[in-house]
Amino acid sequence: MEAQNSVVSTPAHRPVTRRSKSYGRSCVEPPSLFWQTPGHLTTLGHRIPTSRRAAKSHNITTKADPVQVALLIKNEWKLSYVTPLYRFRHTQLKLYSKHLAAFIVAEKQQGVAVEVGLEAGFKVTFSAVLGMAETEEDAETVFIQVHSKPLFSVDTPKVVWRGWLTCVNGDPEYLRSLPPDFVSLPLFCSSGPEYLTALVKSWFERTFDCNFGSLCLNSTTLNWLAALWTGCHPSSNIRYLKLAWNMPSQPPLDISYTVNPQDAWQLWNSIHTVDSTDDRINIEEVQRFMNGLEIHFFRHFKIYLSAGTLTKVSTALGSAHHDGKIKIGSSDYITTLLTLLTECALMKTPV
Repeated sequence: MEAQNSVVSTPAHRPVTRRSKSYGRSCVEPPSLFWQTPGHLTTLGHRIPTSRRAAKSHNITTKADPVQVALLIKNEWKLSYVTPLYRFRHTQLKLYSKHLAAFIVAEKQQGVAVEVGLEAGFKVTFSAVLGMAETEEDAETVFIQVHSKPLFSVDTPKVVWRGWLTCVNGDPEYLRSLPPDFVSLPLFCSSGPEYLTALVKSWFERTFDCNFGSLCLNSTTLNWLAALWTGCHPSSNIRYLKLAWNMPSQPPLDISYTVNPQDAWQLWNSIHTVDSTDDRINIEEVQRFMNGLEIHFFRHFKIYLSAGTLTKVSTALGSAHHDGKIKIGSSDYITTLLTLLTECALMKTPV
């Protein structure tokens, strides 16, 4: 994907004010006013949803470029959250491509470790994945690729790192409350060498006055995914439901639990009541579903899974690990997954 200028830039609901250019907080310029805004995310944190819409199959490629969407599928992504970006513009993606490439080369020349064989140079491409946004407040997803051309090679530059920033169904009240000139793309997904991830984050922090942090997925989030994906089985065969727990024993015990998809669906169907007007799932249903799976396991193995920590959930539609790693198995349900992960990222964003 080559860098492109998007006709959709930042959400247009906020006025733009001029301010001196920021490349991170210097001793000359005071911190951005964003850090002085009321504790909106504090109140946001108290509104953890207790219900959400059931996952529905949605062909996202009717809105977004299938080639771009395909790049988001199958890879394993490491999750981070990122605070709002100051003066980020979707219309400047070509410029950002040049600046990030120059930054990586400059850091390498200053002694930052770079993998052997990647010495010749780097090319970076930024591109907007138009059509991923679900609301007017959502900023369009931005996809980044770092290419390397090894020394003395005539081959086409190869992709050595990928990453993207997104906001899908972000909290509208929070997004509208942001000060002028700030864009929220709170979910950052990366795939590639950790040193390149660190360099990309460093460049964003210096250029857009933002901060990154690790985004782990707690048991509640994994429970939601298990229920949401199982509910998709009648329309999209999930093929399996695999769950993993870590038990607090000595030595530590890791348990892998694979459930037949039809059995999982029947249990879910016996719990979830479908509302023809607004098919929503509530947290009590999710808890009963997970409890049913745990009871079944106890009957066979006499082990209380509830005493441990749920660490991973996977189906053919995707997988998620508590340490913040995901795989997207199907583009048809990507909106459901990214909505949940956007929510998690916003909850983690400090004020």
